[in-house]
Amino acid sequence: MAQRPDSNDDQGFAARNGWDRPFEAYDDYDLPMYVGLPTFQKLPWIADAAALAERKPHVAIVGAPFDDAVSHRPGARFGPRAIREAQYTTGSIHSLQLGTEPFEILDVVDAGDANIVPAWIDRGHAFIYRKVLEVASTGAIPIVLGGDHSITWPSATAVAEVRRPGSIGIIHFDAHADTATDTWGVLAGHGTPMRRLIESGAVKGSNFVQVGLRGYWPPPDTFAWMQEQGMRWHLMREVEERGAEAVIDDAIAEALDGPDTIYISVDIDVIDPGSAPGTGTPEPGGFLTRELLRAVRRIALACDISGMDIVEVSPPYDHAEVTAMAANRVALEVISALAQKKLGGHPVRFERP
Repeated sequence: MAQRPDSNDDQGFAARNGWDRPFEAYDDYDLPMYVGLPTFQKLPWIADAAALAERKPHVAIVGAPFDDAVSHRPGARFGPRAIREAQYTTGSIHSLQLGTEPFEILDVVDAGDANIVPAWIDRGHAFIYRKVLEVASTGAIPIVLGGDHSITWPSATAVAEVRRPGSIGIIHFDAHADTATDTWGVLAGHGTPMRRLIESGAVKGSNFVQVGLRGYWPPPDTFAWMQEQGMRWHLMREVEERGAEAVIDDAIAEALDGPDTIYISVDIDVIDPGSAPGTGTPEPGGFLTRELLRAVRRIALACDISGMDIVEVSPPYDHAEVTAMAANRVALEVISALAQKKLGGHPVRFERP
C-alpha cells in the first residue's frame, strides 16, 4: 500500500518517499515490450556476425527496413520495427495451438538490421544479401522482416547460396505474383523479385508455388511466362471453392516435389485488407488471418525450412497496429512449429554435411 512521504529532515529524499525500500528488478527479457530496446520478443540483440557464429542460434530475426522499390504506397521501411514491437507478452511464451514453449526449446536471437540507407536500391539489396548470407552461414534459419517485397530477391538468393549444392523451393503467399518484367523500366521493383530469382538461377520456376493470387494483376502474358517456367499457383478463387486446408495441402506437396528445403515468403497483403490494412498494395478478398497463421504453421511442420520473409507491412496505414500484429504472429507461428519439430527429434539448424 502506498504511504505518505515522511517529512523527517534526518532522512534522505529516497527514504522520505519510500523509494529506498527493496523492489524486485526484472531482466530485460521479462520487462514490458515498451521498455528497453525494441528487439523481436525482447530477445537478445546479436548483430555481430562473429558473435552469432559463436552462439549458433536456431533462428535469427533479420530486419530489412527498405522500401525504395515500391510502386504505390510507401512506408514498409518502418515495417521491421513495427513487427518487432507488435507483441504484448514478454518472457517465455506458450503456444496454445501447439502446446509448446518455443523459446524454452529453441535459441532465437535478433540479429539486427541490414545496413540500409535511403534512395539507393542496388546498395540496399546488396546489404540485405550480405546480412542474410552472414546469418544463414551460421546455420541459423533467418526470418527476415521487410521492407517491400523486392527484398525477397537478395534474401532468398543468400539462402540459396548457403544451401548449395542443394536446392530451395519457395512457397509464396501474396495477392500478386510479383513476376513482372519490370516496373516502369526498373528491374528491381517490388513487383519483379520472383522473376529476378528465377532468371538468375537462384530458384527454379518448377520449385515455385504461389498461394492467394487475386484481383487484376498479373496480365495474361505474365501468366504465360510463369507457365513456361513451370511455376505453380493457387488463385484465391480456388481457396474459396476448395477451402484453405485443401489448397495448402497441395502447395506443400508441390513445394516438396524436388527441392531439398523450403523458403516461405509472405506478403501481408495476402490477408484481406479488412484484417491487414497497413500494406502497400491492398487487394480486397484475401485470406483470413487465422487461415494464414494455420497455413505457415503447417508448412513449417511439414517441410525443412531454410528461411522466411514477411514483407509489405506499412505502419503509416496500419491503424491500431493490426497488420503488424498479424505479421508478428506469422513469425511466431513458424518459430513455434520449428520448436515442435525439435521436440520430435528433427534438426532445426542447418549443419553443412
